[in-house]
Amino acid sequence: MNAFTSREHTAYYTRLPADELGFGLDLLCEVLSEPALRAPEVDAEREVILEELALSEDTPDDKVHSLLADAVFPGHPLGREVLGDVNTVAARSRDEIASFFGDHYRPENVVIAAAGRLEHDDVVDGVKAFLEGMEPGSRVSRHAPAPGLKPLVVHHRPTEQAHIAFGWRALHQSDDGRFALAIANQVFGGGMSSRLFQEIREERGLAYSVFSGSSLYTDSGLIMAYVGTAPGRAREVKELMEEQVDRLVSDGITEQELTVAIGYIVGSFLLSLEDSGSRMGRLGRTELSTATRLSVDEQVERVRASTLEDVHRVIRRVLAGPRRSKE
Repeated sequence: MNAFTSREHTAYYTRLPADELGFGLDLLCEVLSEPALRAPEVDAEREVILEELALSEDTPDDKVHSLLADAVFPGHPLGREVLGDVNTVAARSRDEIASFFGDHYRPENVVIAAAGRLEHDDVVDGVKAFLEGMEPGSRVSRHAPAPGLKPLVVHHRPTEQAHIAFGWRALHQSDDGRFALAIANQVFGGGMSSRLFQEIREERGLAYSVFSGSSLYTDSGLIMAYVGTAPGRAREVKELMEEQVDRLVSDGITEQELTVAIGYIVGSFLLSLEDSGSRMGRLGRTELSTATRLSVDEQVERVRASTLEDVHRVIRRVLAGPRRSKE
């Protein structure tokens, strides 16, 4: 049993033998409906989080991504560190945490997902008493990030490497261009055959870690590129990253790159479904999402149907705009 928090949702989950489904549901429902939140345990967990925050400060390749999110979404929850900061974590009392839990952990905000050797009706029966016994509550309201970004953030630390990240506002999770964006990201820096990886690591040997990635949220999104390199090479690497972005915007991608990217995305997606936990996570995210619900086959077809013009269009939409650089 474990839990995690992302920028837009928190998940509690357990993995156990199929014969123990009833026990697992009872345990999760009790945690979500009657949490003890004992003061000594809250204080102990607070110390764990403070140590985790201290660790993130000493992990520059994590720190640069926190700085980037704040620069792309300044003053907005999407730009904040999920863990919080030392002041907010230290200041929250047990009663404040319990009040937040009581306000937000309600049926209107809960999605229950399950995967594996089980029957749908058994899961429904297992959570029925939990949901029926609670006040429905109200859905959490969200607001889109306001226009405006921080153009440059430089954080000086005496480390062995310089960590460079570029970021752009991207697409929200319901945007029809999200499949083409996934292809563009794959070509740009999504794997060992990507342009960033080949140019900066394979051909020039300027970095070990180099990649790009995208995150799609309810009403906005982020695409980023990251490289960690020696401080003396930072300027050269930054220029190479900018050149690759400019080339992508001006020339787009090739037919061969499109084919390879689609094959990789579809293959990775289908292979991930071999794990029941991944299937459960996909179901949960789909239900939480504002996007149209797609079956596995539909999602694969949407990726495979993407054309060169679809990809070039989304590149111009996203990457042609002002970029934000963090070091």
